[in-house]
Amino acid sequence: MGNVLLQIEDSLATITLSNPKRKNAMAQSMWNELRDACLMVSNDPKVRAVLIQGEGNDFCSGADLSDPDSLLLDGLSRMRVIGDSILSLYRVNKPTIAKVKGVSVGAGMGLALACDLIYCDETARFCEIFSKRGLAIDGGSSWLLPKLVGPQKAKELAFFGDMIDANEAHRIGVVNKVIASAELDDFVKEQLDRACSLPTVAVSLTKSLINHSFESSFESALESEAQSQSLVFTTKDCATAIMAFMEKKEPKFEGR
Repeated sequence: MGNVLLQIEDSLATITLSNPKRKNAMAQSMWNELRDACLMVSNDPKVRAVLIQGEGNDFCSGADLSDPDSLLLDGLSRMRVIGDSILSLYRVNKPTIAKVKGVSVGAGMGLALACDLIYCDETARFCEIFSKRGLAIDGGSSWLLPKLVGPQKAKELAFFGDMIDANEAHRIGVVNKVIASAELDDFVKEQLDRACSLPTVAVSLTKSLINHSFESSFESALESEAQSQSLVFTTKDCATAIMAFMEKKEPKFEGR
């Protein structure tokens, strides 16, 4: 891959946005690379957790508006490429963690929001900058952001395009936790190790159930839970957990 780097080590996949001279702004080719990386980790049975990060001191400053390749596509086609990439990230069937330093702006904020968990340090700044560029909100934020902060706060952030710091992002529910810069890497590694040790099938189904809860009725959610649980009952990890409970031990899951 070019500017989206994928590394798989043991059960952890790390996806790094690598365009540090432009604060990891996403050129058109990078959206395709990110989509392909997300599909690869989703289909790799060895992968049990995924880290998304930016190279250097920033997470992602959004779409690269200076990228000449983006001008080869009409506006609708260009936006559909971005949408497909972010949807692929949202649909990764393993826990995804965004590690955010520096700016997470525009579609870059959408990339972070599409992850399951967001951890950041004190340097992190978030902004739905679109209105300041004469643009409507995109990057999935019109759907993702209101579900975290509520529609009124989402409108305020989107209308005015104000930059918010890490503590404000945590206060309103955009990020899970703010960590001291010197401790961020170690903390995220601990969380990823925890994610890699989870019962993979059960967590994948749990992620899907929660993601689809926004669109389903209570009745359909209960039916989906029943079908998911009936599948989990057949997994080796479930049998391991039951045996460990009987023996008063901590289960060691293998991800199957």
